[in-house]
Amino acid sequence: MANARVVTVGAPDDLGLREVLIDGRPMGGVWSDKELERLLRREGVTDGAHIHWLGEDATVWPDRAWLRRTTGFFVVVGLLATSYPLFRIGIADSGNALTYGGRVAGFTIVFVALVVLVAAVAAVDFWETRRWRYSGAVVLLGVVIALLSGVSVLLLQIGERFTFSTVIGIALVVWSSIVLFGLVKWRAWKGLRIPKNIAIGVILSTVLAAANLAYSQIYVPYVTTPLIQTGAEFKNSNMDKAAAKLYVTVHLYVRNAGRVPVYVLGSIYWIRGESAKSTPAEGPKPDLIYDGEFVSPDGRVLNPGEEVSQDAVIEVKNPDSRTYEAMSAQSEVYVIRKDRMKMTGNYESRRLKGPTLKKSLREGDPPNPIYKFRTGISNSSEILNVIRGPQCVTLWKLSGRVPFVTVDVSPPDKRIRFDPETLLDPRAIERYGLSQVRGSMAETPYSELLEKAGSADNGVTPTPTPPPPPAM
Repeated sequence: MANARVVTVGAPDDLGLREVLIDGRPMGGVWSDKELERLLRREGVTDGAHIHWLGEDATVWPDRAWLRRTTGFFVVVGLLATSYPLFRIGIADSGNALTYGGRVAGFTIVFVALVVLVAAVAAVDFWETRRWRYSGAVVLLGVVIALLSGVSVLLLQIGERFTFSTVIGIALVVWSSIVLFGLVKWRAWKGLRIPKNIAIGVILSTVLAAANLAYSQIYVPYVTTPLIQTGAEFKNSNMDKAAAKLYVTVHLYVRNAGRVPVYVLGSIYWIRGESAKSTPAEGPKPDLIYDGEFVSPDGRVLNPGEEVSQDAVIEVKNPDSRTYEAMSAQSEVYVIRKDRMKMTGNYESRRLKGPTLKKSLREGDPPNPIYKFRTGISNSSEILNVIRGPQCVTLWKLSGRVPFVTVDVSPPDKRIRFDPETLLDPRAIERYGLSQVRGSMAETPYSELLEKAGSADNGVTPTPTPPPPPAM
């Protein structure tokens, strides 16, 4: 009897598991009397050993194996289903996000996905042997992450279309809420032993580091406004008296004076003759002499400190018969932030005009367009791609008394109806930093241009800038 082993079987827990101690050492838990027999046999305890029963006797085994295993399977599948999209989003952003903060967030999401994957493994232990003391706490952490992920998806979906991501968000919230209720009921955190001072220190340091990173690498770059400058300047003039033509050279430019790179989606400039016959009551009646583009190629990137310029030679026929008081020039560019989106197609080659453009028109499109560009874009992070779905940017140049440009960003299967009062898509302005930048108007007296042209040593007549394509 002196060498007899001491076996103690604890009371059933919330799931029906009874902990077994042999000679005071915990040996794991058992769900039934048969599992207890196998455990004692494996540990070399003879059949005649005395067993101390705590709480309940040998007849009480409340476990329902089929229900327990079904619940465990339900939890494991949910955790694996949560980890997969987190891995996909995190891996994509860690290598391809457009900002440093986005890449850091990608690595963070990969780490979170690993935690959820470990929680799925811990769930198997929690609903089977309970050999790991902290398995319940890890499962609880994984389910909380799933709940937060579902809530985040639904919050990001506010104002968006109902998509498959919305369904995933709802499913995650419902599933994790049910499982979380059960884990709290079963007190899954039992066995977790972390001193309060260590826990508080870890939490505070993590929060401070995360706040500093979010402010410096995410918030500050996000709120930094692009500074794009554009303008036009009259240079020299030249007269071809034999052909009765005046040639005026206009210098056009756009520069990025800020710290945010942008795509130049389109550009336009207008050369007008300001009539001397206009009265103050009638207001000025400018005569559009020429309009065109000056940034090439279309959709080019304009990095901080970079400038694009072009000299356009404008031809004025029968200059002596004109009654202009002055000539004016003005430029305008349409840009979108490169740190919030990326072109997925070749924007430059997507210009449609003529019969091809006519065939592509749908109900709600602008009337009488001169040309349009349309190409797919990708958001700054994979999570936004998942939430918003595929998007396309579309630029139209429209004819009229004064040609103008309109831009929108919309899903490929959903066009934004043209509104002449709203030339830029308000949602794209907020999301992607789409902006219209108009330069100040440059004016010069018409008589001064004629005088300079007449007194200049003309030499070779300059080649005028080709006229814009006619409206189709």
